[in-house]
Amino acid sequence: MRPMDPLLLTGTASPHLGRELALALGVPLADCHFERFPDGEMHLEVPASVRGRTVVLVQSLTPPAGEHLLELLLMADACWRAGAARLEAVVPYLGYARQDRRARPGEPLGGRLVADMLSQGRFARVLVVDLHSPALEGCFDSPLEHLTALPLLADALLPRVSDTSVVVAPDLGAVKRAEALARLLGRPWAVIHKVRLSGDQVHASGLMGEVRGKRPILVDDMVSTGGTLVAAAGTLRDAGCADDLTVVTTHALLVGPAVERLRTMPLGQLVSTDSVEPRSGLPIEHRVVTLAPLVARALRP
Repeated sequence: MRPMDPLLLTGTASPHLGRELALALGVPLADCHFERFPDGEMHLEVPASVRGRTVVLVQSLTPPAGEHLLELLLMADACWRAGAARLEAVVPYLGYARQDRRARPGEPLGGRLVADMLSQGRFARVLVVDLHSPALEGCFDSPLEHLTALPLLADALLPRVSDTSVVVAPDLGAVKRAEALARLLGRPWAVIHKVRLSGDQVHASGLMGEVRGKRPILVDDMVSTGGTLVAAAGTLRDAGCADDLTVVTTHALLVGPAVERLRTMPLGQLVSTDSVEPRSGLPIEHRVVTLAPLVARALRP
């Protein structure tokens, strides 16, 4: 390790990305010892010397987001109190990012609250990837670097792209993302109009674009319960698209009934990143693209 190299630590939410990032940066992954007291309280210790060093902490705020946020802040506090010169946080998936506004009185602004809590980590910089709502950038007091995984995902998709492929946004919120991916792949795009009925139930009510006989590539920033994708797949099937569906997303949370829902779809492949720790044993073809090259470029001086 060279004297100016950063010290890299990873929390329990992101071991895969931590290992890949260490390889990309050419630095070892430092130890961080985690344990719990009998009452459930978290305790950790960083045995490496961090005095005068730049320390990079890697931790996605995947479920349980509150636990992983507290773990990240405990790591930051331990390093700061041990004399670290600079702290940087790599938070590929930012939990609570969907709570960027209040839909009705009595609701909290969860995204702003998480941003405020991250400010307690004394981070000189926070790196995030494909925020659900870019408006959250304005909630951070410390510098926020917002990266996108679309070029990496586009490279992974190229072998499956043909002259019959069409990129599809499953709702209006994914339009800009679909347009950007279509530009990278050199393909046309379409959009589905979605109405959300509840936290995991949606209804697709319309389609703009030509998909008949084409192989759709559904793109979104995250796949949570899979309800949006199921509704979109039904709309595409009714519109006459081919039964060869590709789903591409940055954050494959796959919570609740997501896996079973994906199993019922004519899904050829799910392509996602390691912003969420990859799961084994999925009943669908799942290609995981590491964010390490993207994050490593952003971290290098």
